[in-house]
Amino acid sequence: MKQFRSIVITGASSGIGEALALDYAAPGVALAITGRDAARLEAVATQLRARGATVEAGLIDAADREAVAAWLHRVDDAHPVDLLIANAGISIDQNRSSLDDFSVIRRTLDVNVGGVLNTVEPLVGRMVARRNGQIAIVSSLASFIGLPYSGSYNASKAAVRVWGESIRYALKPDNVGVTVVCPGFVVSRMTAKAPFPMPFLMTSAKASVIIRSGLARNKARIAFPFPTRAAIWLGAALPASWTFRLLAR
Repeated sequence: MKQFRSIVITGASSGIGEALALDYAAPGVALAITGRDAARLEAVATQLRARGATVEAGLIDAADREAVAAWLHRVDDAHPVDLLIANAGISIDQNRSSLDDFSVIRRTLDVNVGGVLNTVEPLVGRMVARRNGQIAIVSSLASFIGLPYSGSYNASKAAVRVWGESIRYALKPDNVGVTVVCPGFVVSRMTAKAPFPMPFLMTSAKASVIIRSGLARNKARIAFPFPTRAAIWLGAALPASWTFRLLAR
């Protein structure tokens, strides 16, 4: 089982990112977290310090490649990172999956796909050189099938899931693990705005327990909860015309 002492979590000011940061926080642990809301980010950082962790909080947009790289290099110089969690993401599609406003679609892809690349790129070479590290890429169960809502979100999560699963093979010889995390519906600021039913909605605290267990074991994929996972995989296994008829009702 892997143990982590220098951890980066992007998008840690709420939801899964916040829950993971709080659970990892302990004396002797260095936590570097990012977010885009200064007040929420500082509130999380204060809680982490109260639990004894060394904390670096960066008010950074994941889509800002240069800012993310500079910050991550400073973090890694101070505390060589052994767990990198690319968690930052948005879901901002409007009606008709924002087909009337492609700027929303492009922004989603910039953050959810570009942000993952911006997070991994600065540190993967350093991890390879040290022959040590774990990379977690937060995707979604929505990545397995074209659902009726949030087309750009679904597509972005499919892209990072497949990319993460592919680079796991490339990094294995260098002793760098890659895990793709595929949650279902988890309580967060994002799901609070969702205009559709969310079966088997899970707390972020419970999601953190599942994710941390999987990362410690370098699992290739962490997908949960089981009922949602089974329903999604069944839909993906059906002929596309059948799935479309079921979802379009």
